[in-house]
Amino acid sequence: MSKITLIPCVDPENPVESARQYNHTGADAVAYCEKKASLEKIKEIKEVIDVPLYAGGGIRDLEDVKKVLYAGADKVCLGAAVLEDKDIVKKASDRFGKDQVMVSMNLEELEDPGAFAREMKRLGAGELLLLASNGYDKKMEAVEAVKKQSELPVMISVTSLEDAEREAAAVKADAVAVHDAGAFSVLEWKKDMKKNGLDPYLAESPIPFEEFKLNSDGMLTVVTQDYKTNEVLMVAYMTREAYEQTVETGIMTYYSRSRQELWVKGDTSGHYQYVKSLTIDCDKDTLLAKVRQVGNACHTGHYSCFFTDLVKKEYKEENPMHVFEDVYDVIMDRKVHPKEGSYTNYLFDKGIDKILKKVGEECTEIVIAAKNPDPEEMKYEISDFLYHLMVLMAERGMTWDEITKELMERK
Repeated sequence: MSKITLIPCVDPENPVESARQYNHTGADAVAYCEKKASLEKIKEIKEVIDVPLYAGGGIRDLEDVKKVLYAGADKVCLGAAVLEDKDIVKKASDRFGKDQVMVSMNLEELEDPGAFAREMKRLGAGELLLLASNGYDKKMEAVEAVKKQSELPVMISVTSLEDAEREAAAVKADAVAVHDAGAFSVLEWKKDMKKNGLDPYLAESPIPFEEFKLNSDGMLTVVTQDYKTNEVLMVAYMTREAYEQTVETGIMTYYSRSRQELWVKGDTSGHYQYVKSLTIDCDKDTLLAKVRQVGNACHTGHYSCFFTDLVKKEYKEENPMHVFEDVYDVIMDRKVHPKEGSYTNYLFDKGIDKILKKVGEECTEIVIAAKNPDPEEMKYEISDFLYHLMVLMAERGMTWDEITKELMERK
């Protein structure tokens, strides 16, 4: 049996905090579903979780699919709309890829679940959500037909943790969504399932702590970085217990030498560090942790502990993201503090239509330059386009952070 993905459904009364709690306790993904999925709630949920977000509810056409995915959902679940127009599956799959398209199917309502599942695969569904309000044990023939004829990953939906274990074992499901379960620790749920012979995702280190080279205090040195920018946030230390707890929970846990105790970063401040990757160096004496930092890493209130320059030479910043942000900051400064004779202020004064006209003109210039055998001209035209694009972003209040987040969601 393959590993089971465990997906708690957020509390519709308090979806953001519910999602945060499930993410914090080890959920493999989080599901959000209402009669009509709220784009604002999807955005808010996505801000506080590190795991994939599945969303559904009231999705009627491709435009709805686009809005839900653009709001931040990693996968959209199509339900009643499929019964009205099966082509929505193909349209969504062709546009966004099958990995972002799930189809729910009620085993108690379909005359031929196997044929329906086969059709969903042909149209481009990447996963199936099976519904059976009276229990899957009474629909095992239908379940087997679905799995055999579609060969797609199958998720089941249950209303209690006890049902999840029993039904997952019976169906041999690839994923389990549990709703109306209230607040609970997903990690503890996984441990219980493991004890009962199931195989949920539980992180394990391929190298035992004994093989690491420790310092004179018997601890492993840890360098912690922001996973997006690679900025070094802090240096700390781990004992065996701290390391194993970090691997198990996915939350950075260190050993405080001053307090002589384990230290879960964020338990006091709320500034948790969620693990993205742990990598040991060639000598096995230093651990590199890439994390999503909530708030600031430093107790002084700075984002990184490394903020005091001792020696610094002038150099050109070559990180493209920093260059974009620096130029954007200058443009925003011009908007807030106009400067006489500034071309940027001229564009702002003329308004959105003038800015859009310039963006369109620069797009055309790129096309013309791309036809030129010498690529040098294209470099200048792209630079002009990016500048005018940033003026447009500033005019509409959009930041590079929003753009890069959206791009990362599409990987």
